[in-house]
Amino acid sequence: MNRDRLNPIYAQMGVTVFEAMSGAARDLGAINLGQGFPDAPGPRALLEAAARAVLDGPNQYPPSRGLPVLRDAVARHYGRHQGLDLTETGVLVTSGATEAIAAAVLTVVRPGDGVVVIEPAYDAYGPLVRRAGGEVQTVRLAPPDWRLTEAVIQAAVTPTTRALILNTPHNPTGRVFDDQEMAAVAAVCRRHDLIAISDEVWEHIVFDGRPFASLLSQPGMAERTIKVGSAGKMFGLTGWKIGFACGTPDLIEVVARAHQFLTFTTPPNLQSAVAEGLDWPDDWFADMRAGLQRSRDRLTSGLERAGFVVTPSEGTYFLCLDLPAAGLGQDDEALAWTLVREHGVASIPVSVFQSGPSTGVLRLCFAKSDEVLDQAIGRLARARDTLKA
Repeated sequence: MNRDRLNPIYAQMGVTVFEAMSGAARDLGAINLGQGFPDAPGPRALLEAAARAVLDGPNQYPPSRGLPVLRDAVARHYGRHQGLDLTETGVLVTSGATEAIAAAVLTVVRPGDGVVVIEPAYDAYGPLVRRAGGEVQTVRLAPPDWRLTEAVIQAAVTPTTRALILNTPHNPTGRVFDDQEMAAVAAVCRRHDLIAISDEVWEHIVFDGRPFASLLSQPGMAERTIKVGSAGKMFGLTGWKIGFACGTPDLIEVVARAHQFLTFTTPPNLQSAVAEGLDWPDDWFADMRAGLQRSRDRLTSGLERAGFVVTPSEGTYFLCLDLPAAGLGQDDEALAWTLVREHGVASIPVSVFQSGPSTGVLRLCFAKSDEVLDQAIGRLARARDTLKA
């Protein structure tokens, strides 16, 4: 096959670094702190609910927009936890959050449109924008504080700009953008009549009592924001691939038309189980956050004792190592491969999340057991001694 005849967006693309690192971890027997998934099986009650739904049925096509019971549960859940005024008609169920983002991009972006993307950025954003015929217009955050300002967002906007993609809590940095930063995003969107795709999949995984507010709640943003959520992140069941796109009914209606030609629908048993979980008491979500915060603190303190420099993790499953600050150089990609091949720990270089020069930052996932984290700390400590020698 002549690859020149294929779409260059994909023909020239390799496998993602997440797939490559996880494959290397499996092949080499390394500890996988790279790809962002927990090593726990997930809440037993939710697994049992899904199993019952398989046995009891139905197991035929559910409605393309999602089971009404789940769409209603999503609207109630966001009303209870974030004060959002959503209805069932403003909720679309998708096969994972990435599919929700894809449907949103295909809905919003026309050939030649500019889309502001904040880097480091989840690696799906750029290819999806380009596949829709759009142009990525980059805002670059810098370590160690990774702050977002109205001036840097404004500088990325051109007369062609049509949309902005926001991710908060932010993967890979672990930032939860504060009120001032969220107001800055909203101000630019209002000023230039931009539609925002707000990837909020980590919304329940925020630490240290920090509040989370959706971009939908900013003044003037309800009618111009597509909010994306993920049951997989909420419940630690990343393989279930249950996502949500939420917003005004008029906007979500068009996103649903794009979705019907992507995956069309999503397994009904998983949908009905997630609907049960979304109605669980607030204490369950608080306990989940507390457990992940303990894991974050365990990995952070162990790495700092070993001489690493850790940038603050305010949310998500991730914390980042500042390599130059620890005297380990700037080339995060080379170091990531050295660590997995020679020292038995898989990580993700933050450089893969952005265009331009290396960041000198590695991302680690702490959604693991204490035993796994302690083993990883020991291996990384020995690696640092070797690399500094």
